[in-house]
Amino acid sequence: MHRLFAVSAATLLFASSFGVAVPQAHADSCWKHNGSLMRLSASGDKRFIRYEAPREVLKRSGVKRGTLLFDGVKTGNRFTGKARRYSRYCPGKPLTYTVSGSVASNQTTITVSGQREVHTRCRGTGRFKRDRLVFTYSHQC
Repeated sequence: MHRLFAVSAATLLFASSFGVAVPQAHADSCWKHNGSLMRLSASGDKRFIRYEAPREVLKRSGVKRGTLLFDGVKTGNRFTGKARRYSRYCPGKPLTYTVSGSVASNQTTITVSGQREVHTRCRGTGRFKRDRLVFTYSHQC
């Protein structure tokens, strides 16, 4: 997993002036979502939200620590990407759908939403539902 570290501008300038390769900083923080603890990691503008401690019903669907829920990009205060919905009827085959949303101005809540097809036992029904995923900052992991 990625670890959070800070590099000052002075350190970057000093290191680059001597030709030292400086690693890219990665963010790492924990968030609450629908009864599960999630881990948000970042690399540049890319964002990944994985299960850190999934709630029990998700474990029965094959979700475990490190399972990906969201991957996408952050531009300004907007998140855009793909979310996944897991089902015990479709182990290893999550329903993937497009979501987008924003980070609250206080930076402690991320809300994304999107349309997904309703499935019954791994089969599409032709009906669609709007999903809203809310992540609330918990702590640095």
